[in-house]
Amino acid sequence: MSTPSTVDRAFLAALHTATDDALDAGASLLAADPAADAELARRGEEFVAAAWRRGWQPADVVRAVRRELDDVHVRLAAALVRAQAPHDRPRGPRWAAQLDELTTEEPERSDRFAHATVVLELYRLLLRLPALEPLDEPAHAPRTESRHLARIRALLAKAEATGYPEEAEALSAKAQELMARHSIDEALLAAHAPSPDAPGAWRIGVEPPYEQAKAVLMDAVATANHCRAVWNEPLGFSTVVGFEADLEAVELLYTSLLVQATTAMTKAEAAQRAGGRKRTKTFRQSFLAAYAHRIGTRLAAAVEAQVTEDLLPVLASRDVAVTGRMDRLFPETTTTRLRGVTDAAGWTEGAQAADRAQVTSRTPLR
Repeated sequence: MSTPSTVDRAFLAALHTATDDALDAGASLLAADPAADAELARRGEEFVAAAWRRGWQPADVVRAVRRELDDVHVRLAAALVRAQAPHDRPRGPRWAAQLDELTTEEPERSDRFAHATVVLELYRLLLRLPALEPLDEPAHAPRTESRHLARIRALLAKAEATGYPEEAEALSAKAQELMARHSIDEALLAAHAPSPDAPGAWRIGVEPPYEQAKAVLMDAVATANHCRAVWNEPLGFSTVVGFEADLEAVELLYTSLLVQATTAMTKAEAAQRAGGRKRTKTFRQSFLAAYAHRIGTRLAAAVEAQVTEDLLPVLASRDVAVTGRMDRLFPETTTTRLRGVTDAAGWTEGAQAADRAQVTSRTPLR
């Protein structure tokens, strides 16, 4: 029988026993044997590859590490993902974009014991990642971003930057109008010239705090853009199912509305404090819940105004395809009640902020 390597002994000591003493024992073994460094790094790449086989993607891993560990672990995880990528099979354009977004900042190397501790803490996390729904995408060349999406990005960036609510409302309204036109153009193109394009699925982070309200906002934006969203509360993301152009619109609009909501909430809370009313977490939770609810109501009304009767068969067929893909990915889902919405002032301020950030009625799209 061969003698276990230093890495094997360190893993046996530290990875399957969640105590500080076990971690220290494993880190001490690794710190005392510099010759084990290459194998330790290689085993980390194997953990990353195993995560891909369980349905994870680069952004998912980084998000999980950031939620549970520290920045040094995020840098180490990014370095492992980058090192494993040349040995991976071909992936799609969204996967490639996630690799490009990884931090290139190298993890700090302090003393060998401290570094080994960080490595083992990260490997513990990678080892216990659960299986996720596979979201494999075709390994085709990335689409060229349309002029519509480029204009939408520019409009939303201006809406986020302006200090004038009326201007933010007008810019957001124009952006949503362009999104609707873009979505319908894509649907009509597919109807007249069928292509291999089929509903896909993206995971989009729903970060703390106030994840419930943010997940409601995600759902509202997804529904308005002909997609479906399923929230994974423990892992901090929503899986959004839809056609590619609509998924792009959802990610853009959700991110922009969240930035606008946070800005408006900060101003509203400052005004409350200036008036002598001390606000707490319940104010912010109620603000974002009202904002998400009101956004959903207004978006639904805007969508209804934009769809003409002759478009209904086209959109209905795409809706069937999206629903079918979601049911295959998530045969069982549950609903949850929004908690912590108890502050009347926060609710009122949030609803008013949503009205300022939201779209208005317009001529139906044809």
